[in-house]
Amino acid sequence: MAAINGHIHDPEHNGRLDDAELLASKADASHEERMHWAALTDEEKITEKKLRIKIDCLIMPLVILIYLMNYIDRNNYAAARLQGLERDLKLTGDQYQVGLSILFVGYVLMQVPSNLLLNYTGRPSLYIGFFTIAWGLVSACTSQVKTYGEIVACRFILGLVEAPFFAGVLFFLSKWYKKEELSLRMAIFYSGSLISGAFGNLIAAGILSGLDGARGLSAWQWLYIVEGAITCFFGLLVCLVLPDFPDTWKALSPEMKRVANRRLAIDAAEADVDDAGAMSQIRGMKLAFLDPKTYVLALAYHAITGAAGFQNFFPTLTQTLGYSRTISLLLVAPPYIFIVFWSLSHSFMSDRLGNRFWFFMYPVPVTIVGFVIFMTTNSFGPRYFSFFLMNFVFTMNGTCYAWISNAIPRPPAKRAAALAFINAFGNAASIWTPFTYYTGQGNHYPVALGICIGLQVLAACMGLLLRFILQRQNKRLERLEDENAQLSDREMAKLRKTAEFEGIDIATARKMQKGYRFMI
Repeated sequence: MAAINGHIHDPEHNGRLDDAELLASKADASHEERMHWAALTDEEKITEKKLRIKIDCLIMPLVILIYLMNYIDRNNYAAARLQGLERDLKLTGDQYQVGLSILFVGYVLMQVPSNLLLNYTGRPSLYIGFFTIAWGLVSACTSQVKTYGEIVACRFILGLVEAPFFAGVLFFLSKWYKKEELSLRMAIFYSGSLISGAFGNLIAAGILSGLDGARGLSAWQWLYIVEGAITCFFGLLVCLVLPDFPDTWKALSPEMKRVANRRLAIDAAEADVDDAGAMSQIRGMKLAFLDPKTYVLALAYHAITGAAGFQNFFPTLTQTLGYSRTISLLLVAPPYIFIVFWSLSHSFMSDRLGNRFWFFMYPVPVTIVGFVIFMTTNSFGPRYFSFFLMNFVFTMNGTCYAWISNAIPRPPAKRAAALAFINAFGNAASIWTPFTYYTGQGNHYPVALGICIGLQVLAACMGLLLRFILQRQNKRLERLEDENAQLSDREMAKLRKTAEFEGIDIATARKMQKGYRFMI
């Protein structure tokens, strides 16, 4: 019996062995060959370390910068409220809330089709860069609105052009990093939004004190112009500098490209590739919608996003402490700066310990305590301290993002559709939660923050349910490690695809499955 082109050949059978015989032949494969495909070699691990440094030094800074501008452009609406936007546009009743929520209508509508298109086109640099420039232009043009209808139209269009970025980058990062690397990188990426919460309001405070009235424009108009122009610059930078995928990054050597693909294939125990053709994107979407984990994670993210809705009113909440508009904007910064550093250490430990569940759960009671303190006290100290506790909800985001890619790893089209749907459904919370912050509640907002508490309880329930599902699936994977277990047609099809991609036989491909488990 001899090996020919990675397949087992038997002269007595006058051809290639069938699948059952191939599986039986695994006993003849050498120990060294099995170990080679089960893990990277020592030489490949050295290459992997150099590869990871390259990715961290170029890709992460770029996506953080863009996310920073994404959140600044999205949330400058809250800062503009304190700078006279409501007065200048003569907004009344719940018109401000409508302008806030309409952005997320466009945002939700574009999520799934955008991510499927991104995966199909295979050019994240141009795709993400183009839409970054687009939302920068829309943000700058918002400075010229004069009526309620115009601000609503601009906010809706802004949601449409911002939609491709977030879920697109989550999918993009999952094409570069292994599951144990994702949580920290997701937290570093998400730190862009947290930094924007601090520095976006610092920029707004600076514009309020320095540019208000310059050239006949209000402070909020300058806010949109300045931040929109900066966003356009970074969008152009992404088009020119951001690499697409390992196979197309010219700065990588052939060996680095090979290791980049192999490490992800080993990490997921199957190849990170789609079937050829546009139909694979539709199939990926079907697979995502047939997986119950998609809906559990979508509900969890919806609850987290809804509970974090206070960020859209953060300057309004700090203003209840009794200080001027400028000081109220400045008071927003410290809670965000604190949670940036906490989130990074939180996610580092989550990766180091290989745990998602407990790191998803512990912030829930902390945030609930924060909401209760704000609702029940009047003195400055406890109320301001409550903002630090409420901000713990943002640590759950990084854990949730990483858990999505861990729980729904392959194929890429399924992961892209799942990420887009989860992000769309999660952000749908931002459509309705703004209306819970109506002014009739006084300075304590008991209705809005009471709903936040309920949403955090829902998030905890989804965390428990996901843990139960993943434990069951890990038991199934353990059963499949039994060499005598009978494989289904679907399982055999996955093994064939992995074997074809890696250039190995099916027996060796099955060896790659050994030891793989969903991270809980």
